[in-house]
Amino acid sequence: MFNSVQSNPDKSPAAIVDIAPLIDIVFILLIFFLVTATFVRDTGVKVSRPQAAAVQILEPTGLRVSITAGGDVYMDGSRVTLLELRNRVEEFVAGGRNQSVIVIPDEDLPAGRLIEVMDAARLAGANDVAVATMERRAGS
Repeated sequence: MFNSVQSNPDKSPAAIVDIAPLIDIVFILLIFFLVTATFVRDTGVKVSRPQAAAVQILEPTGLRVSITAGGDVYMDGSRVTLLELRNRVEEFVAGGRNQSVIVIPDEDLPAGRLIEVMDAARLAGANDVAVATMERRAGS
C-alpha cells in the first residue's frame, strides 16, 4: 500500500489571502488623492486674521503676503522689505501667472502699514490685491 496522509476533519486547511489587489487599490487611491489635492503654500508666519461679515472665497493661486502685528512683511517664510516685496511681485506678474496678491494682515496691524503693502503690490503690477480675513460667525 502507499503512504497517505490522513487529513484531520477538525482542522480546515489554512486560508491564503492574496493582498496584491489590496495593495494595488491603495496605490490607486493614493495617486488619486495626490493628483486632486490642492496644496497651498503659506507664508510661514502665524498671524491672527481680522474677522469680517462679508466674505468672498478666493482661489489660493495668488501670491501670499503676511504682515505681523509689528508691521513685518513676510513672503515664503522670510522677512522682506517693501522694495523686495515690490520686486518679487513684479517677478510673479512677469511669470504670466494669475496676477493677484493676497495680503494676510494681523488683526492688530495699523491700517497705514496695510495700505503701504497693498500699494507696493499694486505699483508692482498686481491686478487684484485682496485682504484675507476670517469669516465672522453668527452672534460674534
